[in-house]
Amino acid sequence: MPGTVGRVPTPSAPAPGAAADWDVTGSASAAVLAHPWADTPLGAPEGWDPALRAVVDLILASPVPMALLYGDDLVMLYNDGYAELIGARHPEALGHPAAEVFADLWDDPGTGDVLRRAYRHGESFLAREAVLPIHRHLPEGTGEPVFTRGHSPVRDSAGRIVGVLTVAAQTTQLTDQLQSLSDFAAALSGTLTLDDVARVTLRYCLDAFDADRVSLAVDEGSAWRMVRRLRGELLDEADERLPPLWRRMTAESPFPVVTTARSGVPYFATDGQPLREHAADRHDEKVRAIAALPLRSSVIRGALTVGYQVAHTWSAAERALLAASAELIGQAAERARRFETQHGTAQLLQRSMLPDQLPDLPRLRIAARYEPGVDGNAAGGDFYDAFVLPSGALAVVLGDVAGHDLRAAARMGQVRAALRALALSDPRPDAVLAGLDRLVASLGVESGTHELFVTVVFGVIEVDRRTVTLASAGHPAPLIRRCPPEGPPVAEYVDVPPGAPLGLGSRPPTVTVPFAPGDTLLLYSDGVVERRWQGLADGLGGLAAALSGANSGDPRALCAVATAAVPGATEDDVAVLAVEHAVKPSRSAGMEVPAEPTAPSRVRHWLTAQLTEWRVPESVIGAAVLCTSELTTNALLHAGTAARVEIDLSAERLLVSVADSGTRGTVTRAQTDTLSSRGRGLGLIEELSDAWGTDPTVRGSTVWFEILIPAS
Repeated sequence: MPGTVGRVPTPSAPAPGAAADWDVTGSASAAVLAHPWADTPLGAPEGWDPALRAVVDLILASPVPMALLYGDDLVMLYNDGYAELIGARHPEALGHPAAEVFADLWDDPGTGDVLRRAYRHGESFLAREAVLPIHRHLPEGTGEPVFTRGHSPVRDSAGRIVGVLTVAAQTTQLTDQLQSLSDFAAALSGTLTLDDVARVTLRYCLDAFDADRVSLAVDEGSAWRMVRRLRGELLDEADERLPPLWRRMTAESPFPVVTTARSGVPYFATDGQPLREHAADRHDEKVRAIAALPLRSSVIRGALTVGYQVAHTWSAAERALLAASAELIGQAAERARRFETQHGTAQLLQRSMLPDQLPDLPRLRIAARYEPGVDGNAAGGDFYDAFVLPSGALAVVLGDVAGHDLRAAARMGQVRAALRALALSDPRPDAVLAGLDRLVASLGVESGTHELFVTVVFGVIEVDRRTVTLASAGHPAPLIRRCPPEGPPVAEYVDVPPGAPLGLGSRPPTVTVPFAPGDTLLLYSDGVVERRWQGLADGLGGLAAALSGANSGDPRALCAVATAAVPGATEDDVAVLAVEHAVKPSRSAGMEVPAEPTAPSRVRHWLTAQLTEWRVPESVIGAAVLCTSELTTNALLHAGTAARVEIDLSAERLLVSVADSGTRGTVTRAQTDTLSSRGRGLGLIEELSDAWGTDPTVRGSTVWFEILIPAS
């Protein structure tokens, strides 16, 4: 409540005229005892009518905001709750007419007129979910408090109306929870996976129910997996992007979240230690009250729990709100399970058609990135490839088969396989695309459609000649980030004739441009630069500006920069391929990391020794070791399987990546608390590195970071 409740010291003895047998405490009650009622229309307390005295006793003993408005002037007497409600108007309001106390509000509808009718005509009045008109200067951004308030006539022993009893019960919390439920439904409607549902659910339930602990469990066939969140856990924006920390539980687990999911029967505990016997840690042991609600769904079983570290009575309204929340979660989880089944299969098919590994060459560093469109479609036709030709040159390609379905992914696989076969026979870019043109035309005839739309850019990089030769069949122009000896890097588009898309009988021309040490070539799909609300030129300009301003020409970092260069979401798939002509060959090393709690320590020792041997500056070693330890910890916690750490050192930067296999096994259960806190991990990496990102792979994901080497 806004305002400050006045503090009146409790008198050492009852004030003259006060009833010595009142057993009241608190600031407002003390003020009531001390007030000279004999000077008001109420008169001295010892002369009060017994019925009036009973009303006053009720008011002063009640925790609910209550006030007596007595006599023709409606003189005010109230309790602690009402004193807090009226804020700075207390204590001067005691013994004064209500019309004077609320002079600025008295003529508002539902205020003075209602009280006068209750006093003069004996009319009771009840307003549900009403804004109490006593707050005129609320802090900016705060909503008006909402109350259920009532006024009823007070009668003396003879049945005469002598005043009005006012009761105000705040219902703002319930109103806020109902509004929050609407927001929760909107947030769940945008989720695609069970990880998304879990993130939204945990965040909402902690806030909406002001809980200390929230958990969500879903079935995994013969077992369960559960994720929880605790009040006070520090999760930054970067950490929120990681998968939630699911914990596997046996099919017969006695945890309330599992027993409720298994039985479908809600469970409520108001006080005790409901998690004590099977507590995972001290946070579970502290829970005294818990509610468990099953998720209602035909394709997925699960449950939601909300817990408190103090005793808590579950009101009917709160139980209904929890049930409604569980209903929404069940619907979202069902959609997510269906989506993951279809989407996961198609994405695995599509990713399996992309190269598992890109060539590892002394003078060329290569990286690629693929992201599915955000519209939730299961698959797409974007693809990339890089392979060494018989001559020793490097062939690079990026293409786009129109469509977002399994057919598009299958055609993409056909085009990519045919392109590689053609290039190994005759690597000239114009000849390769001419052969692909005939293939696409044949596929169109075979399928009985002329709506196949395939664009491709293909290039051959010859390191010894320091050139790249390119040809394009209707694809956006490639971009080269050049690093001149003097001046900042500059990203420029290659002036390659776009030609027509494949299947239209064209043979696109080629263009050969310099590709010097320090330069980086970027091939990309149109999903990188196209947005519905802006022209293509704006997207192309944004991409060039982003690459020009990048900290380094490292291909992995540039792939991340490119995919984020144009703001706003795209419904199209995104694919990028970057190749850097290194000034000097880089040094690299790798380590397999077992799925056990001691692994981060072993990684720290190995990395420190390796970077020290390579004479990396100490400041870089310290930051790299800390970041790598955090990434290793996250990989073990999230995937639960062995990971691989790879490091690559060039003259200008250190690149470290940690890859997992993406399955959700179980980390060896020693003291997992000895692993560092996931809440700080990616925040540290963002602070200590010059660039970082995540790359999905065919199975699992890779998280990487880059630290620039200071000039000596």
